[in-house]
Amino acid sequence: MTTGADAGRLPAAYLSAGSSSFTEFVGAHAPQLLPSRRVLPPGSTLEAPHGTTIVTATFDGGVVMAGDRRATMGNIIANRDMEKVFAGDEYSAVGIAGTAGIAIELVKLFQVELEHYEKIEGTLLSLEGKANRLASMIRSNLGMAMQGLSVVPLFAGYDLDRQLGRIFSYDVTGGCYEEHDHHSVGSGSLFARGALKKVWRPGLSAEEVVSVVVEALYDAADDDSATGGPDVGRRIWPTVAVVGPEGVRFVGDDDLRAVVEAVIAARQGNPGGAR
Repeated sequence: MTTGADAGRLPAAYLSAGSSSFTEFVGAHAPQLLPSRRVLPPGSTLEAPHGTTIVTATFDGGVVMAGDRRATMGNIIANRDMEKVFAGDEYSAVGIAGTAGIAIELVKLFQVELEHYEKIEGTLLSLEGKANRLASMIRSNLGMAMQGLSVVPLFAGYDLDRQLGRIFSYDVTGGCYEEHDHHSVGSGSLFARGALKKVWRPGLSAEEVVSVVVEALYDAADDDSATGGPDVGRRIWPTVAVVGPEGVRFVGDDDLRAVVEAVIAARQGNPGGAR
């Protein structure tokens, strides 16, 4: 806070031209606020809730991303209705797996990063630019990841230049890889990927791909205890985002209930699901 003659005025840092990166601004003037700058005491460990399975798949004209709602801490269910899929900006979505608290902080910082770029530059960052910005933020969290607090997001969006949906995955060191057609991250990802290979095909509509990702999450929950299945009793459904040329929209509960009930009904007497 400024004092004396400058009382009531913003600090000089807020009045000078800076880069288009909000993370760089915070790192220069208040680095202690960045989640990656926190460290645990040497030799200590911290048990925190972890988010699990995120799946995504393309359709003609965009991409769909979905996440289950369970967070676990060891063998305990820490949360049954956690949101793990967020809008990055108007044309992108990001899902989180890993240490939930740090992952959510990172996503909020990423959202501000994209807004800051748009305000400074007067234009949207390209989809690859957004993916690379997220990679650099993950890379800065490597120290925390080495202490067991890793964040592994999945990023997808609509490429306005190429007019198609694209998917990007990451590793804990910040490596960024473009995936084709579909992908999954988290503890149930092996089972979800098997389901995606089985039921996804080119030319599906957005509504059909919503059913595909719900089917994949169902298969992941069937074999991975850390992944939560649709909770019909509590009316807790997966979080599903559809990204297309019109932007990001989240599928409503009523529509998701119909999709989930159709998937469950199709598995009556057929636990293996669709083929």
